[in-house]
Amino acid sequence: MSESAQLGNAGEDSAGVDLRALAADTEVQAVLEELDDALVGLQPVKARVRQIAALLLVERARKQLGLAAGSPSLHMSFTGNPGTGKTTVALRMAQILHRLGYVRKGHLVAVTRDDLVGQYIGHTAPKTKEILKKAMGGVLFIDEAYYLYRPENERDYGQEAIEILLQVMENQRDDLVVILAGYAERMQAFFRSNPGLSSRIAHHIDFPDYDAAELERIALRMLQTMQYRLSPAGLEALREYIPLRMRQPHFANARSVRNALDRARLRQASRLVANRERPLTRDELMTIEGEDLRASRVFAA
Repeated sequence: MSESAQLGNAGEDSAGVDLRALAADTEVQAVLEELDDALVGLQPVKARVRQIAALLLVERARKQLGLAAGSPSLHMSFTGNPGTGKTTVALRMAQILHRLGYVRKGHLVAVTRDDLVGQYIGHTAPKTKEILKKAMGGVLFIDEAYYLYRPENERDYGQEAIEILLQVMENQRDDLVVILAGYAERMQAFFRSNPGLSSRIAHHIDFPDYDAAELERIALRMLQTMQYRLSPAGLEALREYIPLRMRQPHFANARSVRNALDRARLRQASRLVANRERPLTRDELMTIEGEDLRASRVFAA
């Protein structure tokens, strides 16, 4: 190698990118902090999101120095039970991708099978293409994605939606990120039946269930957001309610907790209306009592 070429390479190697400044310019750290604040627990999920954000930040730095390796594949699979924060993380992921320049708009379009698959011949393609058009430049989140594929029904049109989706995931991956979500076992079977989809998924993230202490923290956050609070007896009732509800069928983590609080608010409202012969204080209007929770059928069971 000539001396001039060696000097040229040395000059290129000495050039650098300040990752800290790059992260500040893109405000991606702020999104990661918002994710930490928005979701209780889920440490493995948050760690994986940070890894993906770090990869994209480094890829952006490499691109600035002419080290182009092609756009990384960003399609993802989120697996876990209902109410574990999959949609919330997908929304934050869309923001991260936008701020780092990997999607143009950074919006999230959340759909299910019914939004993509038609009921008669010629109906599926326009429905699927319309959803893809809305999602372009952002993230398409398909919940319970395995319902797209129904091999037991020869006349099902889900396969047509999958084929259109596959084509767009490959040919327009620089302008659209697809996240497929659902129960872990069903998603594994879905990918085995659709290897074309599986081969296009670069990141698999599993969302664990919340434990009782985390669900209590989630409940208290929800109440604070709605400007409610628990009395001491209400907090004691909540701490008994959560483990009981976790053992029952159809438990949906944070979603079940929200439903329980909504029903407690209904009971509180009925209790207050029954005592409307006197003015109600701000404290009374804000407080959920133990009886509002203990009226649940969960305790009766």
